[in-house]
Amino acid sequence: MKKPVVAIVGRPNVGKSTLFNRMIRRREAIVDDEPGITRDRNDADTDWEGCTFTVEDTGGFITKGRDDIEKGVTRQVNIAVEEADLVLFMTDATTGITDIDSDVARLLLRSKKPVILVVNKADHPVRAAGAAEFIRLGLGEPVVISASNGIGTGDLLSSIVRVLELKPDPQETPAGDGAVRFAVVGRPNVGKSTFINVLLGEERLLVTEIPGTTRDSVDVGILCGGERFVVIDTAGLRRKTKVEKGVEYYSTVRTRQTIERCDVACVMADAAEGVTQQDMGILGEAIQRRKGVLVAVNKWDIAQDDPEKSRQAKQSVDLRLQGLEYVPVLFISAKTGFRAVSVLEAAQAVARERKKRVPSPAFNRFLENLNRKMQPPAVLGKRVRILYGAQVESDPPKFTLFCNYPELIKETYKKFTENQVRETFGFQGVPLMFSYRKS
Repeated sequence: MKKPVVAIVGRPNVGKSTLFNRMIRRREAIVDDEPGITRDRNDADTDWEGCTFTVEDTGGFITKGRDDIEKGVTRQVNIAVEEADLVLFMTDATTGITDIDSDVARLLLRSKKPVILVVNKADHPVRAAGAAEFIRLGLGEPVVISASNGIGTGDLLSSIVRVLELKPDPQETPAGDGAVRFAVVGRPNVGKSTFINVLLGEERLLVTEIPGTTRDSVDVGILCGGERFVVIDTAGLRRKTKVEKGVEYYSTVRTRQTIERCDVACVMADAAEGVTQQDMGILGEAIQRRKGVLVAVNKWDIAQDDPEKSRQAKQSVDLRLQGLEYVPVLFISAKTGFRAVSVLEAAQAVARERKKRVPSPAFNRFLENLNRKMQPPAVLGKRVRILYGAQVESDPPKFTLFCNYPELIKETYKKFTENQVRETFGFQGVPLMFSYRKS
C-alpha cells in the first residue's frame, strides 16, 4: 500500500533539509547556510511509534521567482503540496513572520490540506516564547522545534502520527527492499533529470538549460515490467580541478556515495560530444566499485538528423569502450522518449546478471575445455595451468581459480580467461573479479 506523504514546505533557509535528515535519521539531503540549496523534491521513508510514512523535502518557496530555477522550484513545491497527505509548514523563529511566510500560509489555507505549523531554530527560551506570534498565520498552534539539535522533533513526529491517524504495522518491510537501485550519473547537462522525468511521465525533477541544476541525489520509485526500481538522479560530475568548494563539492561527494550504494550505474553521455574521457572516468569509477554498468548516449534525436554526427558518435563509443565490450550501449533521446524504457529493461537484465551464480561442476567443465582449447602459457620454463575453480560470490560475482604457479600468470592470459568466462556464461554489464591461488 502507498504510504502517507508528509511534505516539508517553507521559504528558503528555514531548515527544511535539516529537519528532513533528522526525521529519516541519516544525512541524505545536502545542508548549507547558503539559501536555495535544495531544488528537487527528495523523499524517503521513515517510521515513528511503529508507523511508517514518506517524508518529502522541497526547495524554498519564492513568491516571485527571478529565473527559471526559482520558478521551477516553486512549481515543484506546489506539486508537493497537491500530492501530500499532510504538510509541515516550516518557519524561522529568528526572523519572525515574513511576507513569504504569509503567502505560503494563504496557499496552504486554500489547498484545504492538513497542515502542521512548525517554528524552527527555537533553541533558546526567548525564541521559543516568541513562537506564539506565528498563530497569526491562521494555521493553528505551532510545534516549536530545533531541527539542528533535535529539540521538539519527537513531539512533531508524534503529531504527524496523530493527525494522519496511523496505526502500527508489524508486517511492514524496509523501504526499497528487493528493488534494483539504479543510478543515473554523468557530466552536467547531459539530460539525466529529463530522462527520469520521461520515465515517470511527470515533471518530478527540475530541468533547465543551466548546467548543475541538480545538486542532491534524489531517489524515485518506479515499477517497470513487474520489477521495482529505485531510480537515483545525481548531480553532474565535473573534473576534480573544476569542482569548487561548498555546495558543488558536497554534491560531487554525494554523487560518488550514490555510485557506492547503487546496484546498476547508467553513465549518460551526450551524442553531440560522444563518449568523452570524463565519461570514461565516471564509468571506470563504477567498474572499480564492481557495480553493474551501462552507457546511454542521449540526445540521439539531434545526431540522427546529421549522418556525420551519428557516425562520429558511434565511432567515439567504439574507440572509448575498447576492452569493455561487455558494457551495454544504448542510443536514446530523453527529450522525445526514444528508447528511454529500454534503458530500464537493460538495467533489469544487468541486475539479474550481477546476481547470477555458475554451478561449480559447470565451471570446472568450462576450465577443462579452456585448457584443451588453448595451450596454457609457459613462463620461465614452467607450464602454468589453471587446475580447478569456483564462483565464490555473487552480487557482485567473484571467482577463485586454483593454479600450479599463480604468481607466474600474465595479465594477457587473465584477460583471455575473463573473456572466455563471459563468452560462455554471459555477465553482460557486470565487472568480474578473479582471484588466483596456489592449488
